[in-house]
Amino acid sequence: MNIDAPEFTGYFLEFSAAVTGFSQFHLQGTGQAALYFNTVRGIVGGQIFEELLQTFHDYGVDAVLMSGKLGPIARNIIKLWYIATWEQLPSEWRERFGVPVNDGTFIAAPYAYPEALVWSAIGVNPPGAKAQGYGTWSDPPSVSLLPQKNA
Repeated sequence: MNIDAPEFTGYFLEFSAAVTGFSQFHLQGTGQAALYFNTVRGIVGGQIFEELLQTFHDYGVDAVLMSGKLGPIARNIIKLWYIATWEQLPSEWRERFGVPVNDGTFIAAPYAYPEALVWSAIGVNPPGAKAQGYGTWSDPPSVSLLPQKNA
C-alpha cells in the first residue's frame, strides 16, 4: 500500500479519535487533520507512518501504544492534537530507528494553537485567541474547579 491512499487518512482520523477521546467529527472540525497527517509523515516518513496506521487498523490502539517503535510516535500524535506541538522523539528511539531529518520540538503551525484540543477539554478559550466577547470578564466562570456535592 501507499501512505497517500485515501484509506490512510481515514485510519489516521480513527486512530486520532481513539487516542484523544474526541470524535472524528470534532477532529475534522478543528481543520488540523491534514496538517497533522502531513506533519507526522514529513517527520517519520511514509513507511513508518503507514506501519503505525496499518497496525492500528489490524490490531487496535494498544498494539500501537505498546510498540517500542510506534508508541513514541503515537504519543506525539496525541500531543499534536492536544497542544499543537510535535516533541522530538526520545533519544532511545532515535538511536534505535534513526534520526528523522525534521524531528525536533516545534508548533505545527501558528493557526493550530487556537484549535488545540486542550481548550475544548478544559472548557476555556485559548489565551490570546478566540476572544470571548465584550464584557464576558464580568461573568462568573461557567466551570467550577470545586467538587460538586451530590444532592
